[in-house]
Amino acid sequence: MTDPAGPADQLESGLTREELLKWAAAAGIGLSTLGTLAGRAHGASLDTVKAAWVYIGPPGDGGWTFQHELGRQAAIKALGSSLDATKVESVPETPAVATRVIRQLAQQGNDIIFTTSFGYMDPTLAVAKQFPDVKFEHCSGFKSAPNMGNYFGAMEQARYLSGIAAGLKTKTNKLGFVAAFPIPEVVRGLNSFTLGARSVNPKATVRVVWTSTWFDPSKERSAAESLLAVGCDVLGQHQDSPATGQGAQAQGKWWVGYDSDMHRFAQKAFLTAPVWDWGPYYIRRLKAVQAGTWKKDTYYGDMQDGMIKLAPLRNVDAKTRRTIAARQAAIKSGKLEVLGGPIADQKGKVRIAKGKVMPLGDALSWQWLVQGVQGSIPKG
Repeated sequence: MTDPAGPADQLESGLTREELLKWAAAAGIGLSTLGTLAGRAHGASLDTVKAAWVYIGPPGDGGWTFQHELGRQAAIKALGSSLDATKVESVPETPAVATRVIRQLAQQGNDIIFTTSFGYMDPTLAVAKQFPDVKFEHCSGFKSAPNMGNYFGAMEQARYLSGIAAGLKTKTNKLGFVAAFPIPEVVRGLNSFTLGARSVNPKATVRVVWTSTWFDPSKERSAAESLLAVGCDVLGQHQDSPATGQGAQAQGKWWVGYDSDMHRFAQKAFLTAPVWDWGPYYIRRLKAVQAGTWKKDTYYGDMQDGMIKLAPLRNVDAKTRRTIAARQAAIKSGKLEVLGGPIADQKGKVRIAKGKVMPLGDALSWQWLVQGVQGSIPKG
């Protein structure tokens, strides 16, 4: 390995050569990779950025991972030959497996690694501490390190608007929601969907079924059918496949998707869907890595900056279109806070008073259900 720039016995990372070699041996890193890492120190501009994404599911899921893959492809198009972009699909959230995959990507000399599911948070943090000259960004989490930031967005805004579509469409006043895991992200989406529906239809209720999976079309379809069986005529979801919508369409009912514009999977049932647009964020962060200006950040996008969108409305009437257009404009202008009070819990106790807005920290750790939700948050 040739001497790096700077004092002969001191690397830009602040470690001596001897310390770095000991650290590399402990981490299982070869000398060739070590040389690459030494040459890609913090603050250095790069001709080519080497980046990797870790996915919870397959890009063909039509939902969460599909949207991240669209973002990765947008970055490839924007940066061209100056970006070397790879991905690893369907990585379980089990700590041992996720940690191994993320560590391998760091050992391969990636400059930045994006981990795109909540359960990757602790594995990402652990690997970030082992590789101080690699940059990490974790989607949907809250932990960080000097070389690890996190990013997410105010999906509650689009969830609220989609709830309006459901609340104005229902004939039975019974809405259903197929939910993955009872983490704050999913609870926040369920609650915001309910708040939107009840803002235009106070008689509406939302029954929730938990699947304990992000992507399992068979289980999602069964959950949807159980909700339809008890009279729900509009279904929402926090799942990665369109199986909920396909179940609704098969019985002549209605559906609000999630993650992407899923209308092609069940066109007769589809009303709208809250949508993620990750491309601009990925492009911006990769350019910062290339320029040597990247700094860890906690980013929370919204409808105003375009990270959060609502898919085009379908199978709805003119009143619904006008109502949603007006509310969306109010959200973007800051006149409407979807988590503004009064907000009551299932027992009717006011948790957010009129004139107050739920603090972001509380929203990101939300573990109670709002008035109108039928069901509970599983324990453990």
